Amino acid sequence: MITTSNLSKKYNDNLVLNIESLDIPKGQSFGLVGNNGAGKTTYFSLLLDLIQPTTGFIKTNNIQVNESEDWKPFTAAFIDESFLIGYLTAEEYFYFIGELRNQNKADVDALLSQFEDFFHGEILNQKKYLRDLSKGNQKKAGIVAALIGNPEVIILDEPFANLDPTTQIRLKSIIKDLAEKKGVTVLISSHDLMHITDVCERIVVLQKGRIIKDLATNEATLKELEDHFANQQLV
Repeated sequence: MITTSNLSKKYNDNLVLNIESLDIPKGQSFGLVGNNGAGKTTYFSLLLDLIQPTTGFIKTNNIQVNESEDWKPFTAAFIDESFLIGYLTAEEYFYFIGELRNQNKADVDALLSQFEDFFHGEILNQKKYLRDLSKGNQKKAGIVAALIGNPEVIILDEPFANLDPTTQIRLKSIIKDLAEKKGVTVLISSHDLMHITDVCERIVVLQKGRIIKDLATNEATLKELEDHFANQQLV
């Protein structure tokens, strides 16, 4: 589904990402962890063609993402609030994304109705612009917008941050359902080791832009990750 080959990214002489090979099969729930500056967001930015690689490439469904836009119709993401349109209300934003993904208003409304418990009555019918919502509510809106149009690949950067515990639990259920029941390839990064081991069947650890662990998640994974980061020297 997603193939990474000889991928690197440099800023001036600073090598921030260097991944020789990484394959993510269709329908896998894939987690990316690492300390700040490890290269997680850089990798996602390259995957979404937001920045250009220094060397190498990423292909999704055999489409090289920096050479063609044919991957966009089946790929969705929420990285941060810059993905939102701040001067729109949540409803206006959802319908706008729906139009981009060939979904009519009824299609979007049907999807939104599945997430009333996720929204907690704080997103819809509030007559607020997205820019005026809390960070947590902006994140909720961005995550649900990424689900519009039944994408095959969903990329979420730090999805659990700024969410209250009830919403985090609901989000874990959403992510598991996407991968296990709907066959969606879900890529998430997180600093929360417990959450990411709960929802991801595979976890890759980045350190200074390189893959240093590639783990199939089991009952020992959380302890292995905690031990790894406990032994890291902060630079």
